[in-house]
Amino acid sequence: MKLFVKNMEKTWRWFGTKDDITLDMLKQIGVEGIVTSLHDVECGEIWTSEMIDTCNQHIISNGLKWSVVESLPVHDAIKYAGKERDFLIENYKISLANLGKCGIKTVCYNFMPVIDWVRTDLNKEMSDGTGTLFFNKLCLAYFDVKILKRKNACLEYSDKELKKVEYLDKTISEEEKTELIDSIIVKTQKFISRGIVGANQNPVEAFNTQLHYFDGIGKEDLRQNLKYFLEKILPTAEKYGIKMCIHPDDPPFPVFGLPRIVCNQDDIEWILNSVKSSSNGLTFCAGSLSAGLHNDVVEMAQKFVSKTYFVHLRSTHVYENGDFEEASHLSGRANLIEVIRIFEKENPNLPMRVDHGRLMLDDKDKNYNPGYSLLGRMFALAQVEGMMAVVKNEITNKLYE
Repeated sequence: MKLFVKNMEKTWRWFGTKDDITLDMLKQIGVEGIVTSLHDVECGEIWTSEMIDTCNQHIISNGLKWSVVESLPVHDAIKYAGKERDFLIENYKISLANLGKCGIKTVCYNFMPVIDWVRTDLNKEMSDGTGTLFFNKLCLAYFDVKILKRKNACLEYSDKELKKVEYLDKTISEEEKTELIDSIIVKTQKFISRGIVGANQNPVEAFNTQLHYFDGIGKEDLRQNLKYFLEKILPTAEKYGIKMCIHPDDPPFPVFGLPRIVCNQDDIEWILNSVKSSSNGLTFCAGSLSAGLHNDVVEMAQKFVSKTYFVHLRSTHVYENGDFEEASHLSGRANLIEVIRIFEKENPNLPMRVDHGRLMLDDKDKNYNPGYSLLGRMFALAQVEGMMAVVKNEITNKLYE
């Protein structure tokens, strides 16, 4: 008789009861675990046991489990060491304890200042008619120099890039400018950071205000602020058996003059060694890491397999000039089949989600959060499940050679 070899747990990011994609739908397509957050709680406020239990029981009642919190957000004042940081950290510790008491043991978080993942086009049309997320360096430079008008922004771009910015400024329409603002600082951030822009605020002005909190803060400063945060919260995480999984920066290089500290192998090693703890771990996001040509994703998966507690499977195609687009899960430079082999063989049973998906078919008529379509992610899940089945077969056969 052959032993049963279990694959990674198939999870799905779900945005709560207001999500048009229901838990019943997810159960039908083979999802096993839910990745979610308390999306109505303001960043920095305490997650009470009652709030957590209500969400958890709703998931359980639909025959699923709350596998990962993504995310329990870290307030920017913790990242720039504001005067309220200790108060906010105490709130974070209480929320962690409440999660642990309710049996939620994996927490994905990030330490990206002001802005989470950055794309300049949320629906780049592909040759097959699907839409994908796209990062265009020129559009980012244009936004930074001409729309945001960030002080000294010009110093961060080459003369060649600045000439292209000036040319684009003569041809871009007001509609295209608005779409660029929406793509970079409105649509992609509203469901991640609880909104960096208030209902009656000018988004560019609001974004500039947030950036100023990080004036004078460099990479080493941000590293030390992360270390301070981890030293404070990891004892609570250990007490309740919670795995804290830091997410790589997306994209894995600085933007808008902000320091980034989770961009490459050296960064991750520094974080994991900064505070020795069984709870100090990594969310291995193959997509974020693959967007940097400096990263060998397979090599990094092998390096950090034992300290990875959550996996995001997606891939990117990166152009020579640094532009990148979200690729099919079967292609791109992430080499997901090899990444899957590493985790299945050396750290099995981890929660995994396919992360972003294309816009395809009826997805285009829906108001899904950017990157979080139904059919596109369902298609990606099928691709990944196929790769997982291949690896499972390889492992099973090898056991009985």
